[in-house]
Amino acid sequence: MSLHLRGTVLPGGAVRDLWILGDRITFDRPHGPADTVADGGFLLPGLVDVHTHPGSGDDPDDPRFDPDLFAEQVAAHRDAGTTALRFPGLLGEVPAASREAPDSPRMISAGRWLAWAGLSKSAGFHTVTDDLAAYAVAESKANDGWCKLMGDWDFEAAPVPYELLRAVVAAVHAAGGRVAVHCQSAEGVLGAARAGVDSIEHGMGMPEECVGLMAAHGTVYVPTLTAFARSAPRIKPGPRGNLWQAGHRTMVRRVREAHDAGVTVLAGTDSAPFGNVAAEVEHLIAAGLPAETAVGAASWTARDFLGLSGLTEGGLADVTVYDADPRREPGVLRHPGRIVLRGRVIR
Repeated sequence: MSLHLRGTVLPGGAVRDLWILGDRITFDRPHGPADTVADGGFLLPGLVDVHTHPGSGDDPDDPRFDPDLFAEQVAAHRDAGTTALRFPGLLGEVPAASREAPDSPRMISAGRWLAWAGLSKSAGFHTVTDDLAAYAVAESKANDGWCKLMGDWDFEAAPVPYELLRAVVAAVHAAGGRVAVHCQSAEGVLGAARAGVDSIEHGMGMPEECVGLMAAHGTVYVPTLTAFARSAPRIKPGPRGNLWQAGHRTMVRRVREAHDAGVTVLAGTDSAPFGNVAAEVEHLIAAGLPAETAVGAASWTARDFLGLSGLTEGGLADVTVYDADPRREPGVLRHPGRIVLRGRVIR
């Protein structure tokens, strides 16, 4: 039996009927009976968190991957209506049972955090002492077409040298992959933007010139404001604390500037509690993104960037249903009325 939903289909805004056959959507009524699971409301392509690290323990000095914790945190994402996840760095491999489970969100992994041997921190990262570009290519091929590079760590320590970073990007792109880069120093962000990476994660202290560079290269910006909004008030005053606070304020300002320049901004939380991408949407709006753009950053825009279809003919059957229009009432994202994932009713 097929599933039937009727409502305002986003982002287009037309009231339509859609049916789900297996893991696909159709707007043509199929033969046979259908179970109506939503009648009214707003139908949103399933939410996406493009920056989350489930399965990591709480002890930064003893980083380990916990499969049970991974499953628990992924379930929290799913139960909040998040139907797709990108992992830009994991401490272990995605468990096959979780990836293949019919009620699991779709998963896109960048594999391990890759670190240049000259980086000022190594715990939890895979430090590469020889050919970083070759490792990055291998990691992208072994996972879902992505690799994750630590572009820097400390504000005052040297980031990955630009020529090396550029070589990594060129090699991964030649192999058909994409590169996500962690940046939190001005020099580190500038190097990543100049090198044409595919996504800049965080971007604390981003120099103004990076906005134009991201627009020129088609680099997306994932500011993870949720994590930094939580951490900024806790940083103690002092040289590092002052840099952290200033960097956070710069991130917030760059979000709107990036959008105005044509850069795609996407929603990633990088923070507990898991299943909280609605908070990132709210932070993006507070930073100056139009509400519809911010909702798209956690839905149709993010899905398109990751190669996942929206609510289109033959598209993947991931739908969240809301009583109100999230483009006008973004807070409703916290309260999905119905969740359909991989063609199955989750709630």
